[in-house]
Amino acid sequence: MIGRYSLPEMREVFNDEERFRLWLEVEVLASEAWASLGVVPTDHAEEIRRAAPVVDAAFVEAVNERERVTDHDVAAFVDVVQAHIGSPAGSWVHYGLTSTDVVDTAQSVTLVKAADLLIAAADGLVNALRSKAIEHAATPILGRTHGMHAEPTTFGAKLALHCLQVDRDRTRLRRAREAIAVGKLSGAVGNYSNIEPAVEAFVCGALGLKPVPATQVLARDRHAEYLYACASVGSTIESIATELRHLQRSELGEAEEPFAAGQKGSSAMPHKRNPITSERLVGMSRVLRGYLVSGLEDVALWHERDISHSSVERIVLPDASHLAYYSLRRMTRLIDGLVVHADRMRENLLVGSLGLVFSQPVLLALVAAGLTRDDAYRIVQAAARRAYEDRSAFRSVLEQDDALVQALGAAKVELVLDEAFDLDRALRNAHLTIDALSEVD
Repeated sequence: MIGRYSLPEMREVFNDEERFRLWLEVEVLASEAWASLGVVPTDHAEEIRRAAPVVDAAFVEAVNERERVTDHDVAAFVDVVQAHIGSPAGSWVHYGLTSTDVVDTAQSVTLVKAADLLIAAADGLVNALRSKAIEHAATPILGRTHGMHAEPTTFGAKLALHCLQVDRDRTRLRRAREAIAVGKLSGAVGNYSNIEPAVEAFVCGALGLKPVPATQVLARDRHAEYLYACASVGSTIESIATELRHLQRSELGEAEEPFAAGQKGSSAMPHKRNPITSERLVGMSRVLRGYLVSGLEDVALWHERDISHSSVERIVLPDASHLAYYSLRRMTRLIDGLVVHADRMRENLLVGSLGLVFSQPVLLALVAAGLTRDDAYRIVQAAARRAYEDRSAFRSVLEQDDALVQALGAAKVELVLDEAFDLDRALRNAHLTIDALSEVD
């Protein structure tokens, strides 16, 4: 992942030194497990632990240099480790193991750590959205469907719905963490022909993993589930970002991203304040969904294993983790600093909409007053169109509608419209969406 979109905590999880450190820990634990079974001499297992190389930049380079000869990364790693420890203890390193016993088990530890970071970042976004939703629980705003004015809602309700969706993503991340928190040390085809199940149990237990049945590799539906959780995070964040981009449009001006001192929105137009963070996050969601496709295609392998998945995973697993983590953290920062123009929201709702957002309560009030639904619909529809074309207040057009006045009488029309155009009535149940946040931990 390019440095622009990676954060240091996730970089530490996926760097080469950490990867080789985990490989080494699997190898050392395996030798200790064999020693507990009386296969490896105890003093040799102790020597492997004591003399194990420090995994640093020099070690990584030594493995890379050896791989240029072996053309096999795990074989190169084992050669370097054995040479560093020396004989006879070093000869027991990798005893009974196949490469993927080491790689897959270590990779599961890595993904568990990555998932923990993602879950913590999701916690942060849930908290930010919940706080902002409660703050704006009673802030009225236009609800829009198909990009068109629909009915009144509250900005808090919008944010609460986003919060609930992030919470569902957090649940998906937790499930994915559980699915990937597994390991296998069962040999070349997974039948323990050259290794004891007790070795697998010992190593996995020490690493906090659950041993599971496998072929030469762990089943890749587990990794696909992890990638789905990452992609779902991206899609949720895209949903939030898309909403905020629309609200920041010049024609709406209802909310905007924080704009730092010294920041420039455009190299050419000094007045610009573009929703660049939201736009960036929308783009990242597209990449995350692509990674999911690759992960799903990795599920089907030949017989007990091939390596068609390997090159894919070297890219998509770390990159998806980086992008999902970056997206969660950046969206949290955006929500925390979001500038909300409540006055503009109210103005757009009550003035800019011409009151057309109250067409449904008018329709229902006319039906309740005794008109047939079709007659009432035609009256309201025609009045709404006149209001829109003439840029007139919808209520005034209704008050002057001859068919309506004739059907109900002027006094009755006023009473009906008073209730239909009551904003408090329209929003009386909007708190229910906010109340649902009490179920979010």
